[in-house]
Amino acid sequence: MAPEQPDHHAFDGFQWTAESAKKAAAEIAKYPEGRQASAVMALLDIAQRQVGAQTGTQGWLPIPVIEFVSRELLMPYIRVYEVATFYTMYNLVPVGKYHVQLCGTTPCMLRGSDDVMRVLNEKGIYKGQTTPDGLFTLTEVECLGNCATAPMLQINDDNFECLTAEDTARIIDMLAAGEQPQPGPQNGRHSSEPAGGPTTLTAMVEKNHDYRKEWA
Repeated sequence: MAPEQPDHHAFDGFQWTAESAKKAAAEIAKYPEGRQASAVMALLDIAQRQVGAQTGTQGWLPIPVIEFVSRELLMPYIRVYEVATFYTMYNLVPVGKYHVQLCGTTPCMLRGSDDVMRVLNEKGIYKGQTTPDGLFTLTEVECLGNCATAPMLQINDDNFECLTAEDTARIIDMLAAGEQPQPGPQNGRHSSEPAGGPTTLTAMVEKNHDYRKEWA
């Protein structure tokens, strides 16, 4: 938790919406009776998203919300709190409408994550802070699993990959203007194929080609 605490009491009496209750019940039903605690990560995510929908942000987990999840799963509060504090997917303080997560691990650093950070700073977006307009919160994180398409940003649920400084500026400007940039690689790649295009299995580019007869 941050030294300066937000108003957790604003969420006293937290309850599921009808939609969230349905999702939570479906997650709990995946596990045998007495093993409901296995659904804790899913329920924390559902709760965070509900808070986000209510606040117009990416969502966070106030203490009353964590307490609510613990009661739903018949778990001690501290056990749910341990999960919430371990995984960076959970926010323990309010974040902006767009939670920008920058990977600074070695592959992304070698491919230019410092340039991405510089552009974010030039846009007034700083690590560990939310912009005054409440739009952007920046977090620097460890590997997000897109090493082959580095550098990358995760913004809310979308990954933006193969970034340049210019791409970063364009994406932030579009979000600030209420537009939705196209997620994924920003340099024309579809996944992690070579930047100049695939050099093997080239018949697969246009359609699902069956190579098995050729290899027999």
